[in-house]
Amino acid sequence: MSKLHFTTKHANAATVKHGWYIVDGTNQTVGRIASKIAAVLRGKNKAYYTPHVDCGDYVIIINAEKVQLTGNKFHDKQYLNYSGYPGGKKEEAAEDLIKRRPEVIMERAVKGMLPKNRLGRKMVKKLFVYAGDKHPHTAQQPKEFKF
Repeated sequence: MSKLHFTTKHANAATVKHGWYIVDGTNQTVGRIASKIAAVLRGKNKAYYTPHVDCGDYVIIINAEKVQLTGNKFHDKQYLNYSGYPGGKKEEAAEDLIKRRPEVIMERAVKGMLPKNRLGRKMVKKLFVYAGDKHPHTAQQPKEFKF
């Protein structure tokens, strides 16, 4: 009697198809939307997901200034930057940061949910965040991402 061997097909750079999705951040909670976007950037929504291959799609986030933070995070949450020099630590509350640079809140939330290695750095480059509802990626014909 012959043995049947089933082999798992692993994705590679030649077999992966990268799509484009657009997400509207209006009235969306930052953490909940960021976790779903991070899964799409990794490629976990695809049947051929392979952990060591960049299987993910490109994601465009529009209306980043209209995202929501739950509880008192809008006033209490502090975003830290450190220059590397003594006394170079800077703190900024979420309410001030969203006025000055609203894209940063979504970028940092999604980046924190991706792997901390060279593959994660490659994945975060597929994320495009815009404060308003205009974006320069209409030629890619992005599909609306449904939650």
